[in-house]
Parts: sequence; C-alpha cells; structure tokens
Amino acid sequence: MKLAIVRQKYTPFGGAERFVERALAGLRAQGTDVTVIAREWAGADDGRFLRCDPTYLGRTWRDAGFSRAVQDVIASGRFDLVQSHERIPGCHVFRAGDGVHATWLDLRARARGGLSQLATALSPWHRYTVAAEAAMFRHPSLRAVICNSRMVRDDIAHRFGLGDDKLHVIYNGVDLDYFHPGLREQHRTAVRQQLGIGLETPLILFVGSGFERKGVPVLLRALPRMAREDAVLVVVGRDKAQAPLMKQVAGAGLGERVRFLGPQKDVRPFYGAADVFALPTLYDPFPNAALEALACGLPIATSSTCGAAELVRAGLGFPACGTVCDALDDATLARQLDTLIESSASLGEAARQAVAHLSLAAMAQSLSQLYESLLDSPV
Repeated sequence: MKLAIVRQKYTPFGGAERFVERALAGLRAQGTDVTVIAREWAGADDGRFLRCDPTYLGRTWRDAGFSRAVQDVIASGRFDLVQSHERIPGCHVFRAGDGVHATWLDLRARARGGLSQLATALSPWHRYTVAAEAAMFRHPSLRAVICNSRMVRDDIAHRFGLGDDKLHVIYNGVDLDYFHPGLREQHRTAVRQQLGIGLETPLILFVGSGFERKGVPVLLRALPRMAREDAVLVVVGRDKAQAPLMKQVAGAGLGERVRFLGPQKDVRPFYGAADVFALPTLYDPFPNAALEALACGLPIATSSTCGAAELVRAGLGFPACGTVCDALDDATLARQLDTLIESSASLGEAARQAVAHLSLAAMAQSLSQLYESLLDSPV
C-alpha cells in the first residue's frame, strides 16, 4: 500500500506534526510505504518527502496554492490513498486533528464578543478556510474522516451530514515509555530548584501554543481566585500575545506565581515537576499535551470543548482522573484546581490508566486497519 500524508509545514512544537511523526513511525514499522507531502518538513521522514511549495503572497494564497498542488498529486494516481491533515477537497482520507474551523470561529466569537464575528466575516483567509472545509466534507472522493474524539465526530455529523460509515474515531497515540510517572522522581527536584519553586509548592502546568485558544487567559483569571494562594502556574509554549499577558500578570500582582518559559523541545521534565495539568481550552479536538500529562500520572483540569474531557471524566472503563468545566468559567476552574491539588497524589494511577490503551502501536494498528478496509472496499 502506498500512502501519502499531507501536512503543510513541520514544527517540532506542533501537536498535529508530532502526531504525524508518531503515525509515520508506527505505520512504517508495520510495513506501510508512507510519503509526506508538505511545503516544508524537517521531521523524521526517512527521506520520503514530496515537496509542494508553489509561490504565494499571504496565507490565503499559500493555502489555496498548496491545495491545488496536492490535488494535482492526487489526480496523478501515484498513491493508493492520500490522507490530508489540511482542508483539501478531493483527498481520500481527512484527519480532523484541528477539528471543525467553523466551530472554532463560533466558540472564539463567544469569548471575544460581537466584533470578532465582524472581523472574521471580513477575513479572506477565514472565508476561504470555511469554504474549503465544507467543499472537502462534501466531495465525492472523501471516503473516510479520522476523528480524534467523539466530540469532533458528532460535530462533523451534525454540520455536514456525514454518516457513521465515513466517521472513524481513532484517538491519538502516546509513547507510554517516553512519558511515564517515573519522570516525577527523575526531574521534580532539579526543575523546581531551577525555577525557584519549593518542593511542597503546588505547581500547575500548562503546555500549548496559541494561548487564547488553549485557555491561558482564563487560567490567569482563575489563579487569584484559588484558595491555595501559594499555587504557581508554569506556562510552556509560545504565542505572539505573550508580552501583553505578562504585563497583565505583573499588573495583577501575580508575578511570583506565573512563569512563562517559552517553547521547550523536551517537556518531560516539566511534567515530572508538576502536580496538576491545566488546559481549559476554548476548542481543542484532542491535544497531545493532555495525553502526555495523563501518561505521566498528572490529573487534568480541562474544558467541555476539549476532546480530552472524554478520558478525564469517569467512564470508558476507568475512574475519573480530572475535572471538566466551561472554558470561560474561571470561578469553577479555580475551585477545581484547588480540588485536584489536594487529591493529586491519589489520582496519578487513574490518570495513567486512562491512556494505557492508547499506545503508538495501537494507534498505528487502528490506522492500518482503516486503510486496508478502504482499499478492500469498492470506491
């Protein structure tokens, strides 16, 4: 089987790109011939990389040009299946790792207010992306959609009328040997000493890029409302709006309780140093950081618009290992963080158990089974 996986650009800090790297390793280990189609790719692709990088000005032209180039590759017939992580009409398989763009815009408008809707309506890129998304889901060549949460599956079914035969929930995989509870013993003391945080001080960890979407503003509002006035928030990730947020922190007198560390290539030491993981995202289909934190035995505070809530809530054969609230409810989030800090030691085993079945091998096997079923069935 010759499979192509499409992603525009690789960044070592991107969750979707890390998923592709993990999927590549797992699929190739099972003998699948996989090629990456991208504008730029610096990941572990073993030299099997097809560059599609037409000239462009601005991101709307960039995305449209890349889409046309990939469509030409699909039409050439050199691959049995083309799986896209971008909204490209005509792809055979779409992995909805970024969810539904139209839903994200609705949820962001709720957080920002009415002016956001006007700005979005005037944005050529948002208009293009929403239109491309709808065209892709309704294209006759689309044979399967890989959803990384039931939340995304249900949303696509509702918005675009796709049936269960095309919608497949395959959760992200996590390297259970790389992310594990033993990181606490390995890194807790050293990282806390480096950051000037006491061993008994509650440490809340956030990992993610795109702070507005991932929920950093609501975390900053929740922190001073917590009963535990000694709790420290460590933010790992990058965002263009970090400077204004740092000024907000200083103005609120929280300078000693919030640390912005920027992006980190290896986040494991910070998982090991933390007591609780917080990701009250406005919208996230299924963040890899949540999987990694759970694998490290960290209880999670997340939102009802995050796919990880499906693992955190009690159910699916394991006990609750965290809390879920509305993405904008900072008062409830503050109470939940206090609760998780008090019970973090007792929730570690449940957190690890919640992802024990989501190994990289299990993800690769599920993907391979889907591909084989598509090749065996008539078009």
